[in-house]
Amino acid sequence: MSDASNPPLLRDAMIERVARRLKVMGDPVRLELLNLLRIHEELSVQALVDASGQRQANVSKHLGIMMRDGLVKRRKEGVNAYYSIDDASVPGVCLLIANAIGETETPAE
Repeated sequence: MSDASNPPLLRDAMIERVARRLKVMGDPVRLELLNLLRIHEELSVQALVDASGQRQANVSKHLGIMMRDGLVKRRKEGVNAYYSIDDASVPGVCLLIANAIGETETPAE
């Protein structure tokens, strides 16, 4: 039953796209890479590998997934590729969720 005072969260046409975006953002490695890109604004693949401790193939795979979904963009300079966040909503989405769960969940020890 629909109530005019409670509009839907999303239009039906947007549900699949929003779910895909949340799924892409929902991977811990991808969140770590996004976190690093937020802090440093732009990093090379090698800098992301060094900072995250992940293997280069794994970092490249995750960057490719995020680039296909529009979360990050790539800039080529010679043989190096530099990545940065390309979706201005990423920090807000992360902050919103972190604030919401921060009050109800405690970190695992």
